[in-house]
Amino acid sequence: MDEFPCCAIYSSFLRRLRFEPECTFAEGRPVFVARAPGRLDALGGVVDYSGGTVAEMPLAVAVTAALQPRADRTLRLVSLGGADEGRQAVVEVELDALLGRDYPAIAADLAREPAAAWAAYVAGAWAVLAGEGLVDGFAGGAEVVLASDVPSGAGVSSSAAVEMATLFALAAQLELDLTPTALAHLGQRVENHIVGAPCGLMDQLTSSLGRADSLLVIRCQPDQILANRHLPPGVHLGAIDTGVKHSVGGLNYGRARVAAFMAHAIILDHLRALGTVGPEDDPFGGYLSNVPAAEYERAYRPLLPAELSGESFVARWGHHGDAVTTVDPDLEYRPLAAADHHLRENANLPIFLADLEAWERTRDPAWLIDAGERMIAGHAGYRDDLGLGAEEADLLLDLAMAEGPAAGVYGGRITGGGSGGCVALLGDERLPALLPRLAAVYAANTGLTPTVIHGSSDGAAASGVLHQVF
Repeated sequence: MDEFPCCAIYSSFLRRLRFEPECTFAEGRPVFVARAPGRLDALGGVVDYSGGTVAEMPLAVAVTAALQPRADRTLRLVSLGGADEGRQAVVEVELDALLGRDYPAIAADLAREPAAAWAAYVAGAWAVLAGEGLVDGFAGGAEVVLASDVPSGAGVSSSAAVEMATLFALAAQLELDLTPTALAHLGQRVENHIVGAPCGLMDQLTSSLGRADSLLVIRCQPDQILANRHLPPGVHLGAIDTGVKHSVGGLNYGRARVAAFMAHAIILDHLRALGTVGPEDDPFGGYLSNVPAAEYERAYRPLLPAELSGESFVARWGHHGDAVTTVDPDLEYRPLAAADHHLRENANLPIFLADLEAWERTRDPAWLIDAGERMIAGHAGYRDDLGLGAEEADLLLDLAMAEGPAAGVYGGRITGGGSGGCVALLGDERLPALLPRLAAVYAANTGLTPTVIHGSSDGAAASGVLHQVF
């Protein structure tokens, strides 16, 4: 057995599977084991779908997937502990039902039984490999057994962790020569087209390419990795899950995303009408976040409606330019506020990173205070501009900032897709000890059960895939 960073974790997992009744792996046959972590969204969040720059840290919590090929045409998918969370623990999917069909039909089949819908994140790997023409077919099915300690619905990308652990194991089994970035794109396609959640790419990239205790800095155009920047010594990022479930497939997330694309479309229509660009040209390369801030304030911001019905938008501007969402004629959208948030957040990201660098050089807490204020501004934007806040997240952040720098916490924000889930917190060496105390105070105030999330680990690419006989 080759030694690599996760060798001991994988070996322990395989020993565990011998005593799990749901696992029916055959002895003497090969297995492929991969591990992919959740991620903590330090800054950026939803600007991933407008081409902005984000800073993400892979977490210690992760999904481990073990795959064993089968001779028949069945995918047997096992979620260890899934029954405890209301999921159907074992789901069987006929492999041929994933092949030669369009994505919406496959997605509809996999979503038919709510308790079994989690299987789409796993079975989708086979669907997209075939659908994107990366394989001619599959010799047989597989059994995939997954274990996760990534909280679901907490905004830390439990779904991306499932997708990436599955895809890394499957790519190894099929001996596919795919880069970690290519696998991340496939994971996003699973989520967009098989699960039906309009996420950006940052979750899959971080779960794939992140490094322990480092911020993966991504310019989401669509996958430019700018840095894997190690956190300065003494700086900590942690989180507390509010206990309020969020969903990237939810109404508020989709409405905020559509509003941002509306803003982009309105700006382009204005430029094309002026004749300053051609009828098919986009001087911003397809990304709202590329609009220069000064130009936006002077020329484009006055064009954007504060509120606009979907019906009115379609009647005047037609398509909003997003392939994974649709404009609902009956909904009201806020293009102005959405554009404000995306451009402000994108401008704050390099300042946030520079603040961390300045703190490492000087140890002046003023730099951490400023970095924390950038996070707090992002939190306010989620709530006020995008409609992606949650009262519980506001309370948790208020409790943290009442402790403040004197106790080792400098800022925080609601993360990922918002509308609940985690609040990420920036602190110094005192933060790990403070997190449980904050969680206890929050629980006493709300009656909810928060979860403390702290620690980091490598992404799937650095963790490697174990191939051995079971």
